[in-house]
Amino acid sequence: MKTIADVSITECIDTSNYKEDSKHKFASTYQNGYNYKEYLEDYLRKNGKYLNGHTLTSALDEEHLNYKQKCSNERNSPKNAKPCKESFEKPMLLSTLLTSISFYILMFLGYLSQSLFPPKIAKEYNRQGYPHLYEKFASFYSLYVYRRVRDCWNYPICSVPGAEVVLKERITPDNGWTFEFTGSKRKCINLGSYNYLGFAEPSGPCAELAIKAVHTYGLSTGGTRQQYGTCEIHRELEKLTAEFLGVEDAITFGMGFATNSLNIPALFSPGCLVISDERNHASLILGIRLSGATVRVFKHNDVKDLEKVLKYAIYYGQSKDSITHTPWKKICIFVEGIYSMEGSIVHLPEIIALKKKYKAYLYLDEAHSIGAIGRSGRGVVDYFGCDPKDIDVLMGTFTKSFGSAGGYIAGTQQFISYLRQKSYASKYAYAMSPPVAAQIIGVLKILMGKDGTDLGKKRIDTLARNTQYFRRKLAQIGLITYGNQDSPVVPVLVYLYSKIAYSVRTLIENNIATVGVGYPATPLLEGRLRVCLSAGHTKEQLDYALGIIEQVANDIGLKYSRLPKDPNPIEYEKIEINS
Repeated sequence: MKTIADVSITECIDTSNYKEDSKHKFASTYQNGYNYKEYLEDYLRKNGKYLNGHTLTSALDEEHLNYKQKCSNERNSPKNAKPCKESFEKPMLLSTLLTSISFYILMFLGYLSQSLFPPKIAKEYNRQGYPHLYEKFASFYSLYVYRRVRDCWNYPICSVPGAEVVLKERITPDNGWTFEFTGSKRKCINLGSYNYLGFAEPSGPCAELAIKAVHTYGLSTGGTRQQYGTCEIHRELEKLTAEFLGVEDAITFGMGFATNSLNIPALFSPGCLVISDERNHASLILGIRLSGATVRVFKHNDVKDLEKVLKYAIYYGQSKDSITHTPWKKICIFVEGIYSMEGSIVHLPEIIALKKKYKAYLYLDEAHSIGAIGRSGRGVVDYFGCDPKDIDVLMGTFTKSFGSAGGYIAGTQQFISYLRQKSYASKYAYAMSPPVAAQIIGVLKILMGKDGTDLGKKRIDTLARNTQYFRRKLAQIGLITYGNQDSPVVPVLVYLYSKIAYSVRTLIENNIATVGVGYPATPLLEGRLRVCLSAGHTKEQLDYALGIIEQVANDIGLKYSRLPKDPNPIEYEKIEINS
């Protein structure tokens, strides 16, 4: 049985295949102007064998062009219109300069503090000759830069992270070295959790299913999926997941991060090429590194740059020496549905067209998009109306829209059967907890309407309306936001570290919990607040949060946007969504 790990990403065409196989009728010239017959004769003279592993131009280009035109027509039709609604407005030069200067001042003060006031931490002894276990700069940055604003992060909670969340209040008597709980609690509007569809609930049909599963199966299976760890509930979940996604089969795992990091090494190896978006998640990056595959990075969501990287990779193969050309074993494009730091949505139709043209595999991480976008909540594939069978590896997590834990990989039955045998997560990691699986099954049945209600559709529509409303109101205020207009992840640019800290602290004081993100999690000049919207938020909650955000923006000068503002009032009930 051939699997995704065994078959080259394109056909390796040798001399005999080229002469005998009439399926492939090549175009008269390559895109760089070379005549393919002249190229073949020249290559045969030098190497005695034709083996380039990839076809730059062939009759299959017609399929590529037809598919691209089809996607374009569908997206531009009145029913399926998906105009580009992304914004990545650049800051003024003054803001850039002030951000850079303030950061270096902060670094200077940190080094000065380190020299005058040694850190109050335990010291290691008897380590002469040992290399450092961690980087010196990382240690310095943590102790003297991050520590100053540490109170803005890692807030412990003591409630379900629904539309509201309860924080445990704390104080620091020594400027961030240690924290003490005060014993009091603060209820906040939750703009920081990935609870997109609002299914993180303490009660309801999904919670009842989870409780029932505890009594039936217990809290743990006590083993891996391959060693007495598979229950009937796991099979049910995988069958339902495959049905929901519109594919043949699916396999589930107990941890979302491990779904990427422990499965990618089973698919790729040295001699394979991974072409990765520069904004891909750490779990993808780790999995790719563990696999030993070669990595090429393309600019974020830039389809033209992706095609340039593809052409280069195919033309040169594993070396830049065209005389000793060695093709890649496999080439795979790695992208995400919604990028959790940028709020952008992948340009999926164009990437599928490129994947078809160059015979590359496509790995799509739908961790943040599954449930959050699409008319039926089926993610970015549903959002663009693409065929899920055009994606070779469909990955997603149950930790966001499903209010649970774990992840899945979906695709053909042949591919999933291979993963059941070879996946490190399936071999060595404990199986998903049964009550966790029950929660996901409950959500899937609601989204698919199998519960006999339209509650799933209502939640999807509410999230879409909340997203449109919140983003458009922020634009009216004059804030720079990144990403797609339909993305529930809303990065609000504040740039300076001091402004990140002030914004987070002030919002918490006004009972709004959100997340501040700065370097090194983001580029140095792109510090931001990251707001995550939910179907559980009411219009009143959003209006209150918007009012406080505008007040903070006025206080510390966050109205950087120079784009024209919509003067018309935005009426929540009249916002049009794709239903």
